[in-house]
Amino acid sequence: MDSSDPVALGRWWAEALGWVVVDDSPEEYEIRPAPDRMPGLLFVRVPETKDRKNRLHFDFRPDDQRAEVTRLLGLGARHADAEAEYPWVTLLDPEGNEFCVLGVRAA
Repeated sequence: MDSSDPVALGRWWAEALGWVVVDDSPEEYEIRPAPDRMPGLLFVRVPETKDRKNRLHFDFRPDDQRAEVTRLLGLGARHADAEAEYPWVTLLDPEGNEFCVLGVRAA
């Protein structure tokens, strides 16, 4: 994932996902579900800032959508500008990357 601050963004996503840090280099910061478990996410420093919608979009599907949104907002996520009446909540990570928190999957 391109980032202006890979360490800060990588730490944020590690906390959001409950993953562990496997490389805390300031230029390439890597997190994984467990130290020896793949795939992981690699955060790489780039000079440009995000200027359009993500091509890769994460969706969370928690048991309790409201509690998960509250938790992620507490970590520093923020609501996306365009809030509509959907069964999901669109949030932004600290660098403005969109992701959604879905409701429980229908049986």
